Amino acid sequence: MKGAQRGAKTFIVGISGASGSIYAVRLIRALMEEPCRVIAMISDGAFRVLKHELQGFGYRAGQQIQDNFKEFILQKAQNLHPQASLEVLTQHRFDAGPASGSFIHQGMVIVPCSMKTLGAVSSGFADNLITRAADVCLKEKRPLVMVTRETPLNLIHLENMTRAARAGATIMPPCPSFYSSPASIDDLVDTVVARILDHMGVENQLVQRWSS
Repeated sequence: MKGAQRGAKTFIVGISGASGSIYAVRLIRALMEEPCRVIAMISDGAFRVLKHELQGFGYRAGQQIQDNFKEFILQKAQNLHPQASLEVLTQHRFDAGPASGSFIHQGMVIVPCSMKTLGAVSSGFADNLITRAADVCLKEKRPLVMVTRETPLNLIHLENMTRAARAGATIMPPCPSFYSSPASIDDLVDTVVARILDHMGVENQLVQRWSS
């Protein structure tokens, strides 16, 4: 993997501390099948969830948690594009490019998006790199997809979703579809990731499309 070429599309993937980290992993791997730059931002809570949820998939967290995550992505990925690149940042990197409106990218996905992160974004409370980058997306009118993870939803959750949607975000709870007859967890995950990619303007063939 040589790294994305100058002018390649850049996508941001924020991972918060909600259940569903497998969606983020699959999304990053799918994006890296194209000649693009992926910037993954991982919250402190997300690192703990990753360790718990992905250990059965071969993920091993060590002292160098950013390097461990990147190694896990690259080792298990298939069909990586030679010009794709991946950068992994913690939530504390306020000096990172996506914290500024002058940093150009093609869109951001927060997956999974906890109710805490949703609440911060919907109220403009940019307390870490993920929420700051999301705030920048909204003010710069760039795509922001929030894969909100919680059920059932209380009125605060619903109102926060409404506020974020009015500000320009796409609210996309991870609801797998079954009309393609998924045969595995990976197949189910792909039904959600395909929809995310669609809304980010990334062509993909992860699932069989519905046809009448």
